Amino acid sequence: MRKISDTINRLAALRAAGTANGFSSASSRLTPLADFGPNPGALSGYVYIPQTLEANAALVVVLHGCTQNASGYDLGAGWSDMADRHGFALLFPEQQRQNNPNLCFNWFSPADIRRDMGEASSIRQMVAAVTARHGLDPARVFVTGLSAGGAMTAVMLAAYPEVFAGGAIIAGLPYGCASTVPQAFDRMRGHGMPSALELTALVRSASDHEGPWPTLSIWHGTADATVSHDNAQAIIDQWQPLHGARMAPDHVEAIGAHARRAWTDTAGREVIEEYTIHGMGHGTPLDTLSEQGCGASGAYMLEANISSTQLICRFWGLAQETERKAATVARKPALSPSGQEAAHDAIISAMPPIYARRPFAHDQYTQRIGGLRKVIEDALRSAGLMR
Repeated sequence: MRKISDTINRLAALRAAGTANGFSSASSRLTPLADFGPNPGALSGYVYIPQTLEANAALVVVLHGCTQNASGYDLGAGWSDMADRHGFALLFPEQQRQNNPNLCFNWFSPADIRRDMGEASSIRQMVAAVTARHGLDPARVFVTGLSAGGAMTAVMLAAYPEVFAGGAIIAGLPYGCASTVPQAFDRMRGHGMPSALELTALVRSASDHEGPWPTLSIWHGTADATVSHDNAQAIIDQWQPLHGARMAPDHVEAIGAHARRAWTDTAGREVIEEYTIHGMGHGTPLDTLSEQGCGASGAYMLEANISSTQLICRFWGLAQETERKAATVARKPALSPSGQEAAHDAIISAMPPIYARRPFAHDQYTQRIGGLRKVIEDALRSAGLMR
């Protein structure tokens, strides 16, 4: 059992490493957002509006992780690149050190996660301001985030389900699972999680919304030592009843070394998907190596030969299906629940044991990524996006 002190030490190390991720504020493509409302959570905000933006375009809200900032997360995950390709707007709320010394969104604080209170209210005010100023489609607003930003994504989906068409939680936690710092550390380690019924009740009680509910994309690495992979299943358990989805997944497939499960609603529409990223630690999974890849690897921005940014866009209908470059197993939605579970287990057990001894850290891999990272960074510098 990991001690709380171990988690605290790890967060301190993450904070120190965050200053060395190679992404400076001077390389940002983002524009500050001003005069968006009373801002009770005392957050900053930034926007990116591509030249390809059309009337009634979609808006994606992006929430960075601990020790990160808006511009660094954008360059790492490649969100502004995707906005250029597909013509949607971006909003980046940013945490301030006076609110949290590690720059984490306060996803566990009752004063910040309730509707019309604190940080959640500030983000909602930003969404309203950006949507109105740029003529965006209020029916196509989405939110995503990593780690604490992923947990804050869950907050926004629960507190304002009528605002968001969908969300994507990367290495995050379910809404309302903690209300104190000790509880937050416990949940991060996978301890003391409320029951599935309790988790669903927390979302139902967060607003008077009765549906339809936002769709959900969930991403987590199997080697995550900061936020336990158990949280991915807890998020699924929290949202399945709201969508009327069955416990067993309706679709199961392999994507290279990784696995995807999906659940449908009564109309057969995919409403929840989960990506299990084999051998990956705590961070956002990237594909920076392929011709269609985006982003740049760095601290908590991890090359995994799969782009969460691209596939999240596809799940939300913001990108074309042809952008999905993956080897998949034929889907079998007609399987019985027991057969679906067996198929999923078979896919997981069949995954090649890449990086099994030291995930994402062996010498050949490190040398390869180091060289590729230099190529990427040189390209960013020549484009004026990095110094």
